[in-house]
Amino acid sequence: MNNAKQYIENHKDRFLSELFTILKHPSISADTAFTQDVLDTAELIKKNLSDAGCDATEVFDTPGYPVVYGEKIIDPNLPTVLVYGHYDVQPADPIHLWNSPPFEPIILPTDTHPDGAIFARGASDDKGQMFMHIKAFEFMVQNESLPCNVKFMIEGEEEIGSPSLEWFVKEYKDKLKNDIILISDTGMISNSQPSITTGLRGLSYMEVTVTGPNRDLHSGLYGGAVANPINILSQLISKLQDENNKITIPGFYNNVEELSMEERAEMAKAPFSIDDYKNALEITDVHGEKGYSTNERNSIRPTLDVNGIWGGYTGEGAKTVIPSKAHAKISMRLVPGQNHEEISELFAQYIKKIAPQSVKVDVTSHHGGHPYVTPIDSIGYQAAKKAYQATFSTSPIPQRSGGSIPIVALFENELKSKSILMGFGLDSDAIHSPNEHFGVFNFLKGIETIPLFYKYYTELSL
Repeated sequence: MNNAKQYIENHKDRFLSELFTILKHPSISADTAFTQDVLDTAELIKKNLSDAGCDATEVFDTPGYPVVYGEKIIDPNLPTVLVYGHYDVQPADPIHLWNSPPFEPIILPTDTHPDGAIFARGASDDKGQMFMHIKAFEFMVQNESLPCNVKFMIEGEEEIGSPSLEWFVKEYKDKLKNDIILISDTGMISNSQPSITTGLRGLSYMEVTVTGPNRDLHSGLYGGAVANPINILSQLISKLQDENNKITIPGFYNNVEELSMEERAEMAKAPFSIDDYKNALEITDVHGEKGYSTNERNSIRPTLDVNGIWGGYTGEGAKTVIPSKAHAKISMRLVPGQNHEEISELFAQYIKKIAPQSVKVDVTSHHGGHPYVTPIDSIGYQAAKKAYQATFSTSPIPQRSGGSIPIVALFENELKSKSILMGFGLDSDAIHSPNEHFGVFNFLKGIETIPLFYKYYTELSL
């Protein structure tokens, strides 16, 4: 048994206990009712970084929630790895769909994880994956095997678009100076087939409000004579995509990067079962843009989805009203070539243009981020590849993700650093959903694999 495996075996119960303590804090950045919980979690992360071996740790105030920073500089002439993660989590709603309380972590076996999975909000996104890095760092410090300098930047606003992180990065650019950024906020294909995320989609997140009459009206007295905002909003949404599920916003596809047939063929080599995919989601068929596979639709093609829609009476029984207002939240995932600010403006212009004169339409842009692609011939990618090969005994497959981590493009622009996305989660982890979980195998395998990235990256850099 190698040193890392032995250390993990000796300390895994403590590792899990410490992670459970973090998971018990409902650090929901989107809801101000949990402000103190978010702040308490930041202090807890600082303590964990200090206990793991950082020589300096600090909780930095920002215009929003704080950023936790830690570092260990062993030699300024050696490479420096900056680890990014986040300690905030998504709201747990709807609570009644959880099989166990979302902030009372528990380990239960599943078909995918017969040895057990950690069920809790944030288990996979991102507390569990972020904590792997702290424990991997602890192992390297305790075994005097840390080969380079390490800095940690753990933020508390990722789930609301990281509104303060750009300010923080610009304010502390010198402190954050690094050679490469290491992130675990993504996933891999399976526990037997690792993969490295090489691309992320960008994001444009919008809110639309349609206003009709100045108050809710009796649908018998006014129905048919006054515009119903819910009806109008539904019509507007239906016009955002055509019969081939292509987005109809003028100019939307103007700068979309089209992959060659050779690149698409390489993507198709990743193991994928359409039947398993449908069965896991309990759907009868897949859906999406005509001319593209399921894996292409959720990674290299832009999308538009309604994330929430509300208005009028939704309580028990009947109330016959024409509502004054109707609302929808709509997200668009973007691909290389698209600018989230331009797309947000195109969206706002189009939805106002197609709206009838009988209503008023207001559009708010909440947050966004640019897409990102990392080269597979870089030293960082090669180090990650060798690390996965060593612990999984098989070569990882490069894979583009459908998700968004807007700050990755920010890091490259401001810090001039490439990011390596070493995810250990699975598609089945139910992130952002009830019963989110993270395999104990995945958690421990991450702790085993990450130190090898440091080893190989340092060797390849010198």
